[in-house]
Amino acid sequence: MKKFVVYIGKLLILTVLSAVLLDIAYTTVFLKSTQRNKIQHIITSKDKNFDVLFMGSSRTQNHMVAKVFNDKGIKAFNLGMSGSKLDETTLLLKLMLERDFKIKNIILDVDLNLNSNAYSVGVRAMYMPYLHSSKTIQQHYQKIPDYNKLFYIPFYRYIENDAKIGFREMFFTLVHEKSNSLDNFGYYALKSKGKNMSYDLTDYSPKRNSAYEEIKVICKKNNIHLIAIATPMCQGSDSQNYFNSIKSVYPEVYNYEDKVTDDNYFSSCGHMNIKGATLFTTIILNDFIQHKFQN
Repeated sequence: MKKFVVYIGKLLILTVLSAVLLDIAYTTVFLKSTQRNKIQHIITSKDKNFDVLFMGSSRTQNHMVAKVFNDKGIKAFNLGMSGSKLDETTLLLKLMLERDFKIKNIILDVDLNLNSNAYSVGVRAMYMPYLHSSKTIQQHYQKIPDYNKLFYIPFYRYIENDAKIGFREMFFTLVHEKSNSLDNFGYYALKSKGKNMSYDLTDYSPKRNSAYEEIKVICKKNNIHLIAIATPMCQGSDSQNYFNSIKSVYPEVYNYEDKVTDDNYFSSCGHMNIKGATLFTTIILNDFIQHKFQN
C-alpha cells in the first residue's frame, strides 16, 4: 500500500511538473510571435499612431478596405476579427492604450453585435496565452466563471482552448508560419459572389450593450473620436426593422445598412466581396473627409 501511495504521489508530481513546463513553453512561444493574428501584433507593439482604426467583427474585417484611407494620407488599419464580439473589441482597445497607442478616430461596426451581450469563445481563447503577462487581460477577465482555473492551473487554458491555441497553433507560431491576418492593412478580401443570399433578422432586436458602453467611456476618457456604424446587408435580408430600431437604443449609430444593396457586391448576405467593400469604404471615406461624423 505504501508503494502504491508513493507511486501515485510521484505520478501526480510528474503530471504537475509536466503541466508547468508545457505552460511555460507554450507561453514563451506565443509571447515571441508577432505575425499570427492581430491580438499578437498588438501585444508585441508599442507607441503606434493611427488616424483611423476600424474595429469590430468579420463585418469590419471584410468590409473596411483600410488602403482606401491610407491612399489618401489617412493612416488606417483594420482590426476587425472574425467572430469577435464587442467584449473582445473592448479588450483590444484597452491593450492598445496600455501600450501607448495614439488613436485619433475609431470606426466601430456595432450592428449585429447589439443583439446581445455575448462573447466569442474563439476570440477570447486567443487572449489566453497572455493572461499571466498582462494586467489588463487579467482585470478584464477576472469576473468570468473559469478565471481561477484559467489563471492558476498550469496549462489548463491551453487544454481548454485547444482548437485555437493548442499544439497546432503553437507549432505554426514556433516555426514563424505567417498568416494573412495582417496583410492589406488588416483587411481580408472576399472574392466570391452571391452565396447564401438571405438573412433573417426578425428575431433580432438591438439592446443596451455593456461592452459598447465601456468602449464609449474609454474613448471619451482618452480623447478618441468614436464613430459607431452599421454596415450593409444584401437585398435578400429581412433586416430593415432591426437596423432602423438601432437608433431607438443608440441614436449616435450611423446606419449604412442600405448604402450598398446590389447582390453583385456581396460574397454572402452579411459580407461584401472586394468590389462591394471598396465601394462602401469609399462612401465612408467621403463622409469622413466631409466631416459628417462630428460629435
